[in-house]
Amino acid sequence: MGFVESIGRYRVGRTIGAGTFAKVRLAVDVDTGGTVAVKVIDKRMVLRNNLMYQVKREITAMKLLNHPNIVKIYEVIKFGLMLLVIATKTKICLVMEYVSGGQLSDKLSYLKRLDEREAKKYFYQLIDAVDYCHRRGVYHRDLKPENLLIDNQGDLKVSDFGLSVLRKPGQFLSTSCGSPCYVAPEVIQHKSYDGAAADVWSCGVILFELLAGYLPFQDCSLTNLYRRISRAQFAFPQWLTVPQKKIIIRILDPSPITRAKISDIFDDKWLQDHCNPSPMVENDDDCVVIEEVSTDSDSSHNREVREAEEAKAETDRFINAFQLIATCSDLNLSGLFQEQVHKL
Repeated sequence: MGFVESIGRYRVGRTIGAGTFAKVRLAVDVDTGGTVAVKVIDKRMVLRNNLMYQVKREITAMKLLNHPNIVKIYEVIKFGLMLLVIATKTKICLVMEYVSGGQLSDKLSYLKRLDEREAKKYFYQLIDAVDYCHRRGVYHRDLKPENLLIDNQGDLKVSDFGLSVLRKPGQFLSTSCGSPCYVAPEVIQHKSYDGAAADVWSCGVILFELLAGYLPFQDCSLTNLYRRISRAQFAFPQWLTVPQKKIIIRILDPSPITRAKISDIFDDKWLQDHCNPSPMVENDDDCVVIEEVSTDSDSSHNREVREAEEAKAETDRFINAFQLIATCSDLNLSGLFQEQVHKL
């Protein structure tokens, strides 16, 4: 497999994904023999482009999430199910769950479109994961098939929380971000927007693509594309059924106020028919069972806020240490601070 480089206790091999500032590489845990994915972030590029806050948000968001349909980040202590950050002189490395089946976009490129049963399964798992994120105050903001992975059991895993944001329920967002074909109308109109409604829109675009085999909104001109999205101008292929069209129309509503909520989607008859729910999330120290999060009691809400604040504080400690490494690297003192980072 060609594992030729070591990062911490991991032997790192080939690149399995790449972005502007990061690469995802296959790796093996020397101690356990397990396979993991290591996201290697270019520290210098992050500092040069003032992206420390974005890295911080990604770590904070993923620290809060423990769901069967969300890619996990690992930790070296406590059963290996929380967070590990390795900082070197030139890299930040996040050690994550390895998902062997590749991207959903690759499967769509090969098959063009999925049969109804498989499309429904993936869509249900996506909505279930997104609902879990929203209940924890995490909004993804870049949902698309390239960020949805398939594991060796054929189940979907949401990945790449680089554009995610953590907000309390009811707080509106203002940053326009995401991938053009999947972004919600209110986001491209540079309005304050509800992160939950924007994520739901992206899920609707993905559902259309799964069933139709192509995107609902496409145009060579970005201006024309955004005009189509703002007006929800799209056409169904002839093979879509009436129930399929109904749920898509409810989700791809250009008004975030009247757009279907996740609860509406779960109640939709098309989704309920022949659809098995995902297994419940284990109730451990770093995970809140879905029913517990879904309650409207003050104690449940306060617990979520407290957990978010604790995760943010832990990430702040990492970021401060990381910035100190960057400042002192020219003095060749980074090893001392790397040791401190590992203790966080």
